[in-house]
Amino acid sequence: MKLTNYILSVSLVTVLSSCDKFLDVKPKESISDAGTIVDKTSAETAIRGVYSGLASGDYYGTSFQSIGYLSGDNIQWTGSQSQVQEFINKKVNADNSTISAAWIAIYRTINRANNVIAKVATVTDPQLTQALKDQYIGEAYFVRALSYFDLARTWGGVPLITKPTVNPTDNVGIKRSSQAETYAQVLKDLEAAEPLLTNTVDRFRATRKTVWALRSRYHLYQKEWAKAEEYADKVITDATNYKLLKPFSAFFANDARGTAESIFEIFYNGTTEVNSHRGQWQPQTNGGTRQWAPNDALVALLNNTSIGGTRSALVAKDNQNRWYGNLYYRNPASDPSYILRTAELYLIRAEARAQQDKLTTGLADLNLIRDRAGITASTAATKDALLLAIENERRVEFALEPHRWYDIVRTGRAAAVFSVTDPNRLLLPIPVQQLLSDKSLEQNPGY
Repeated sequence: MKLTNYILSVSLVTVLSSCDKFLDVKPKESISDAGTIVDKTSAETAIRGVYSGLASGDYYGTSFQSIGYLSGDNIQWTGSQSQVQEFINKKVNADNSTISAAWIAIYRTINRANNVIAKVATVTDPQLTQALKDQYIGEAYFVRALSYFDLARTWGGVPLITKPTVNPTDNVGIKRSSQAETYAQVLKDLEAAEPLLTNTVDRFRATRKTVWALRSRYHLYQKEWAKAEEYADKVITDATNYKLLKPFSAFFANDARGTAESIFEIFYNGTTEVNSHRGQWQPQTNGGTRQWAPNDALVALLNNTSIGGTRSALVAKDNQNRWYGNLYYRNPASDPSYILRTAELYLIRAEARAQQDKLTTGLADLNLIRDRAGITASTAATKDALLLAIENERRVEFALEPHRWYDIVRTGRAAAVFSVTDPNRLLLPIPVQQLLSDKSLEQNPGY
């Protein structure tokens, strides 16, 4: 089927979601919003739809996340579909179904955010107070910022669509912006979100602190070390609400969710909203397919008591003595998707400090992560040694999360670590369906 525009024709509407207590945490099932946003109830439904887009199986539910870790060096593919092996081989083709699904899902999420940003401010309803308007619009700006951040680091420059899509042809002819311009849109949206959101704690919805955490990651990618450190500090200093938990598995084991380790995670209820990740990771005896699994190198790292420590909880053996990933394990599939964790901010701050030659404090941040994992402190004494130690720590700390590929690409080490010497392969191809549906789109070089 031809895919029209970048969002697969969301046609006239924000496709929205539903569930009784989502405004506390939980997203709802999708319903049509033919009446658009006209009052408090429809505004609430619209912002639920934004989060539902983020949670979808083709975005943070499975497909987009899989790009981040299948493209690294921790995971093996045990199935037969060659399109998954393309990520592991670092040779992704433009007709790859995973990149097509992720692209569509991200733009669908952007369109839902655009609807909230454009329409909520104009609603006249005494029950929709200015504080609620600010909250909903701020959340939409945050999610749009995250969406464009993910597009920029995966595909480079992309079409910047900041108004709601009404007709399928609305976005035809919008050329790709540069990667720098796309990242600039991310920062613009984060700056717009920050003053609209409150300085509260919510693990499942965007707050000002969630914005600070994503800004820290954004500035790390931009090599703006002082800013990356500054925004990591803003969250880490709230030690009452954001902390490293012991043992490592405390943030996900025993059905844990919304712990102090989490800055932002996606809620799934396991019935109307399901995280399909567990089916890919769990073995057949647990009702999964184990189609991707930790490779031998990662298993060795995680089970090395001086490297993995308590992070060995990320893997387990099935009844056939095969290793499988155990971050997503719940049945029914209600595992959260972890987007921003406290541990990431400590490692961002460690890297940012090391890059600024603040070796003592950078090493201290790294060793907090190592201590939490139950391993001895690093003694890295030079800038290069510390940066390498941080890189290696990130590999095991986020072993089953979508960081490894992006980490190695952003640090310019893809040739050394992945043997990827063609710089064109550091960005993925624009999905072929998008090129066919809009002739103004240009493919990335080398594809």
